[in-house]
Formats: sequence, C-alpha cells, structure tokens
Amino acid sequence: MNEQVKHFYAFGPFRLDPQERVLLRDGRPVPLTPKAVEILLLLVEKAAHLVDKDDLMKRVWPDTFVEEGNLTKNVFVLRRALGNGDAGQEYIETVPKRGYRFVARVTAVVSNSEDQAIKPEPQPSALATAAFDPTALPRLNRDTDSGRAGAPPATAERAPMPVALPRPLWGKWVVASGCAALIVAAGFAFLLTRPLPPPRVLSSVQVTNDSRQKSAIVTDGPRIYFMEVSGSESTLAQVSASGGDTAFIPTSLQTPHILDISPARSELLVAGGTGFVDSQLTVSPLPAGSVRRLGDVMAHAGTWSPDGQRIAYARGTELYMARSDGSGSQKLASVPGNATWMRWSPDGARLRFTINDPKTSSRALWEVLADGSKLHPLLPGWNNPPLECCGNWTRGGKYFVFQSGRNGRFDIWAWRENGGLFQNATPHAVRLTSGPMNTFTPVPSTDGKKLFVKGEQPRGELGRYDLKSGQFAPYLSGISAEGVDFSKDGKWVVYSAYPEGTLWRSHVDASERLQLTYPPMMVGLPNWSPDGKRIAFCGNEPGRPWKIYIISADGGIPQQAMPEEQNECDPSWAPDGNSLAFGDLFAVGRSSTTAIHVLDIQSQRVTTLPGSDGLFAPRWSPDGRYIVAQPADQQKLILFDTKHKEWAELVDLPAGFYSWSRDGKFVYFDVHSINEPAIYRVRAADRKVERVVSLKG
Repeated sequence: MNEQVKHFYAFGPFRLDPQERVLLRDGRPVPLTPKAVEILLLLVEKAAHLVDKDDLMKRVWPDTFVEEGNLTKNVFVLRRALGNGDAGQEYIETVPKRGYRFVARVTAVVSNSEDQAIKPEPQPSALATAAFDPTALPRLNRDTDSGRAGAPPATAERAPMPVALPRPLWGKWVVASGCAALIVAAGFAFLLTRPLPPPRVLSSVQVTNDSRQKSAIVTDGPRIYFMEVSGSESTLAQVSASGGDTAFIPTSLQTPHILDISPARSELLVAGGTGFVDSQLTVSPLPAGSVRRLGDVMAHAGTWSPDGQRIAYARGTELYMARSDGSGSQKLASVPGNATWMRWSPDGARLRFTINDPKTSSRALWEVLADGSKLHPLLPGWNNPPLECCGNWTRGGKYFVFQSGRNGRFDIWAWRENGGLFQNATPHAVRLTSGPMNTFTPVPSTDGKKLFVKGEQPRGELGRYDLKSGQFAPYLSGISAEGVDFSKDGKWVVYSAYPEGTLWRSHVDASERLQLTYPPMMVGLPNWSPDGKRIAFCGNEPGRPWKIYIISADGGIPQQAMPEEQNECDPSWAPDGNSLAFGDLFAVGRSSTTAIHVLDIQSQRVTTLPGSDGLFAPRWSPDGRYIVAQPADQQKLILFDTKHKEWAELVDLPAGFYSWSRDGKFVYFDVHSINEPAIYRVRAADRKVERVVSLKG
C-alpha cells in the first residue's frame, strides 16, 4: 500500500482516528457503536469546551427524532469504555441541564505510517453470497487501500458463549424464543488469474425452513449433514444441498455430535457427547449403517487427514494423532484451552482449530504443523477479544473461511492463503456476510462454488400460561425477553431483552419501564432481592469472565459482587437478603470443576456448601429451608436441606429452567425433549411429580 498521512487525537492511552472512526487503546480497537464514536469525536474536537446536549443530538441524529435518553446511554457507554484518567478523573464531565465537556488534555497527532487498526463498519443489512467479480478489481483495490474492505461490524447481538453456560441462562420457558436456525447456501466462483480480488457477495439461497436449531455442518456434495438440537438432546439429520425437507439419520448414540466427514465422503466422524466432554469416537457410514467404535479413542473433537490415513483429535487440553482405525495414538501438542472444530490444510501440512478460553469468554483460531511444532495463534491482535471459530479451507486451499464475532454480531470472513499472513504480516480478511442474520460455521461445497452456513435470526415472545383456560397469552405485550423474575410483593418485574442482553425493570403493568444496563455488557438470570431494592444478575463484558453483579432497582452503576476474575453465575438471594448462593461457570459438563457457594455480601466471605461438588445453578427456596441445584449432566434435580446440611435427590428427570413456587412448596421445571417437551412441578415435601402443561408443537 502507498504511504499516507493520517491525523489522530491522542489522550491518555487512547488514540482517536477521525477518518476511520475508531478508538484505539494502546494500539488495540475499543469496541464502540458508531453513534458512541461520533459523540466522542465531537467532544474531543471541542475539548475543554462545553458541548450543548441539543447540539450533540442534532449532529449525531441529524434526521431522526430521538429522546435524550439515547444520548445519556451513549455517554454512559463511553465512560465505561474510557475509565478514569491518570489522576482518577473521568474523561467526560457532565454539566447539569446543559451538556458535556471533554476534560482530558488532547494532542493532535500526524502519522505517516499505515495505521493497521480495524475500523467499525455500518450496521449490516442483508445476508449475501460471496463471489469474485474481475470487473470490480480496480474498485476493490481502492477499497482495500483505503481500509473500507473487510472491516468488522459494529452491531449488538448476543454472542454465543464459549463458556458452556447452564441451561437456565439460555432463557425461561415463558419465552417462545425460536432461533430461526437454517442453512444458507452461498455461491462462490474462484478465478485462477492474478492478482486475485477478494470475494464478493452475490446471492444466497435458504436450504432449510423448519426453524429448528442446527449445528456442526458437513457435506458430501449432493447432501448436507448436520445436527438438530433441542434442549440437551441432539439428532443426526440431512437435507439436499439444493434445499428441501430434513430427514433424520438413525443412530444408537444418545447425544451424537458430528466432527467431520471422511475425504471419500462415505463416513461421518461422530462423538457420543457435546461440548468439551470427552467421549468415545465413532464412525457412522453414509447414507446408513451400523456405527462402529474408533478403537479406544476418547475425545471431544477430531478430523480426518486429507488422505484419510490419519485422525487428529483433542482430549482434554491435548492434541493427538492416530491411524484411521484409532490405533497408534501419539501426542501431538498441548494447547492452552479446549480445542474444537479441527481441520487439516488440503496438503496435510497444517492443522487448524479453535481454542476456547472460558476464563475470558473468548475463542481464537490456532495452528500447529503436522509434526506438532510451531504451535501459535493464527490472528493475534486481529479482534479484541477474539471470537473466531470454525474455519475451513476452500477447494484447493486458496482461501480460509471462518466465523468471527464483533460487538455482539457474527459474520463469515475469508482471507487468501498467499503466505503473507503466516510470515507475520498484518492479516487482511474480507467480510463475506453482513446480516440481518448472524452466520456461523462456513463449509465450502465440494465443487468450490458455494458456502453452506448456519444462519440465525433470534426472536422471542414473552408469554404467560393460564392454568384455568389452558391457553398461552402474550405477557407485557409479548416483548422479546427472557430471564424473568418478580419482586416479592409482586409489583415489579425484571428481565433481560432478547437477544440484546440488556437488563430492564418495570411495573407488572409495563409502566415505569427502566433500562438498567447497556452494551457491551450482556446480562442473564436477574434475581430480585427480598426487599425489592436490588437486583443480582450474571453479567459478561468482552474479554472478561461471567461475573455476578448487583444493581439498584432504581438504576445506577452495576457493582461486581466478588473481585476474583473467575466465571460464576446463577445468583439466588437468601430470604434475609444478606447472602447470595451461586454456582461456578468454568466448564459445565466437567463435574469436578463446579460447586455451590454462598457469598456473605457484608463480609465478602465465600463458603462452599458441603457435598456440592459437581453441582451448579442453585435456587434458594422462599423460606430458606432448601436450595435446589443440578449436576453438570442436567439429568436430575438435587435438594439441599439447609438445616441438616444434607443433599437428596428431588426428581430424576432432565430438568431445566427450574424455579420455586411463591409459597415454596413446589419446584417448577421443564423437560425439553424432541418427543414430549412439557412443564412439570415436583413437591418438595413428598417428591410427587405432576405435569402442568405439554409444550409439544
């Protein structure tokens, strides 16, 4: 690229690029919405001077009428992103009833070197298909030189979480929240001429139309194979690559998980579990046949080599190599986390995979050579925090396509394998999709002309079931929300907006509605304190673990309940309001890492309930007599007697989304299975189970 002069504003550890509309901290992009960046730029340009609220709103929203709360919210987000200066003073000062003033010292900087920061992009508008267009090469080259191509999105959406969250955090049963999950075919045509322009979106075709959750896509050419997921259960399925009805593939495995398809396209590599739980690797013939074990190999991820002679697999935090029949296993490398979505390069020289770090709620692409050497992250510093996953090489290995999450959105990206990236050059990726759906797990077709991707457009409707009429009806006008909880007096309700993940409270008649949290924090499982003055909830900010926060019901800054940087969730108030029960959230599915704890809010002392190893997601009964929790496999509910300090089985069913009745006599829960999903209740006194309502259909 040609060297060009750039102008910046510098203050503290920050640098603001007015041309690219990006804020950098120590050289790394700070995730901000376009409106927040625009407000910051106006304040910085008039540093030390008062900027009137009306002027700010006219400049940032010139053609739209918005309430002052929009400005207040964005200033709040800016303050959280900037923190405090060296002297502990905030960068932005509020002048009551007038406006805001940027009070830090600002220096104008001129740079002659290329700035490699990744800039925010406009809101995505439509899912599209990428293909090369040689006539667009001059324009594309100009876009690349100016930095307009391949920039990350700046939208807000609930990102999949690398931490294996307990089921209650996925939503309440009152939410009819369908993820409109479908598979989309995207057409690609690759030029053999040089120079090769980046791929462009041409068109897309919807392949499935059943709105059921999809996962782990592979293809043999004429058909696409994947998993359909319902609650904690999964089923092997297939559909024609040109679209049509989904057909299930019979299997003896209870929770099959597709890992790869053989180079001959005749077999599926399947694990008998999900997440990071190591289970027996098996091979399932196509189109049908008996499943066979792959020796004694236990793993949670795996892939065939291009010649079909070897299998690489991940067990725990180790990578191994074995023959295709599972024999001759040898350790390849130790990795800093749990590896998933393993894929060989077409020449068999490199192995790429995703490392999941539950401590920081991040995902990163890594690479290692076939001999176990040169283990390294693939895109260091490209996205902060990293949220990349599920990469695949296109036919011939010219491009590597993968999913990336930024500011709550997930899209498909690609870069060319020209050697520059892997010689420590700055990676330049091209974004292929831009909404309105989130897109995941790109899988190139066998002819190299298409991509199959999973598309999701989350939506929900809050509902209430009337026991007398036996009917569901919209609640709070059917808003898209989850994690609902009511104050003890029944006058107030709190919930998290879906899929935005923001916290709201209102009266039960929807009056006095107030937003309590703002992006980039994501919120789940709010719980009212007994006195109705505080709300505890799980919160996650980019690059940090899930933490428990407490906020006033009247609003304010959420306060972290405990200082340690470790994953925790499911806060449940003790009836006296002085303590919170909570569970670990390090790696649900590995029972040895979870337990139930109690926090004394005043003293900050944390104790662990005896005998709670392997349990998570506690719920305190209204009278304080019991705490209900469940093991990591989510197959039953366990009851803790706080008086006698003993655990006992409450119900032997795969329960989810459980909650105490207001009188403390029953625990309500759902059983989410493909055949007969339903809501049940169990009486704590005698363990009697009753079905409340069927959710079938």
